[in-house]
Amino acid sequence: MTYLYLGIFLFFGIHLVPSLGPLKAGLVNHFGDKGYRGLFALLSAAGLGLMIWGMVQADKTPLYTPPEWGVAATYLLVFPAFILLAAAHMKGRIRKMMRHPMLWGVLMWAVGHLLANGDQAGVWLFGSFAAYSVFGMVSSSLREPAPDYTVKPVHDVMALVGGIGLALVFVFYAHQFLFGVKII
Repeated sequence: MTYLYLGIFLFFGIHLVPSLGPLKAGLVNHFGDKGYRGLFALLSAAGLGLMIWGMVQADKTPLYTPPEWGVAATYLLVFPAFILLAAAHMKGRIRKMMRHPMLWGVLMWAVGHLLANGDQAGVWLFGSFAAYSVFGMVSSSLREPAPDYTVKPVHDVMALVGGIGLALVFVFYAHQFLFGVKII
């Protein structure tokens, strides 16, 4: 599970930088804004890749038996999570009401997967995402004002269509391709 642990450390390590104001400011000063963003994206992608590779390679040692209703709950949580992910950077009512739709979506995805998987690797992966989502919402709310923009209803429609489309791609193709687990 070394790759999984390295991926978690790298991905969440870089994602903690924005909450550490002086460190982020120093990195932006050293690399420039575009350089910082590029480095952030590169390290995030590397961490994500290591987590995926680590999950594929990981021993699925059980820690607990998921509840019988866990898989059904996962479907109910993950489907709207895709819509929230799609709404994250749009100027719709969803984002205005939720404030952190991406982090809410990731939290719902993580909790859903914790209800359906009881293995050690899954607990590390999904538990890390759940914990970071809560931390991210709190820390972001403390350092940034709520978004202030004119709501564009078409953005909510785009989030719904995009989120549903992305969910269908994952259900019928991407989940099995990326993780080797067939959904339907």
